[in-house]
Amino acid sequence: MQLTGAVSDISLDFKTNKAKITLLVNERECLNSIQKLKDDKLSIEIKKQRNKRSLDANSYCWVLCDKVAKELSKETVVTKEDVYKDAILQIGRFEPVIVTEVAYDNFKRIWENQGLGFLVQEVSHKDKCVRVNCYYGSSTYDTKEMSLLINLLVDLAKQYEIETKTKAEINSLLDSWR
Repeated sequence: MQLTGAVSDISLDFKTNKAKITLLVNERECLNSIQKLKDDKLSIEIKKQRNKRSLDANSYCWVLCDKVAKELSKETVVTKEDVYKDAILQIGRFEPVIVTEVAYDNFKRIWENQGLGFLVQEVSHKDKCVRVNCYYGSSTYDTKEMSLLINLLVDLAKQYEIETKTKAEINSLLDSWR
């Protein structure tokens, strides 16, 4: 069960010498489910909530990719997908993974079938293994990561004198769902 909320109180239980954390959760309808777990041992993960990127920010990302691709295509054929993938490789979050050479092609196919920005970049070969970086597509990005991607694309667009939104407009796109 995944809940959202906030920490209401943190104190020390002097009888048990253990930390006591009181949480306020937004999902009131789950109260019955939680009460059923009251006497069970639980594994609980508490982490700071991060907002996903907005569809407006995602749309603007693709507008920038398209404009840059059109400018670059004056010299050689470049698609908006090429621009997007290159940007992901430059600033994207990745997992380093080691895969056997035998499993590499199948692993790469499965990873990259998750979406356009899910990329596998070979780093090295050793002892019949391939070391790779597995990049996550922007569909998994939070506000900070999407901001990095859009800022990279804005900088690229400015290099080619392509008109972009103002910093305030871009921030508005990124903040629109907060």
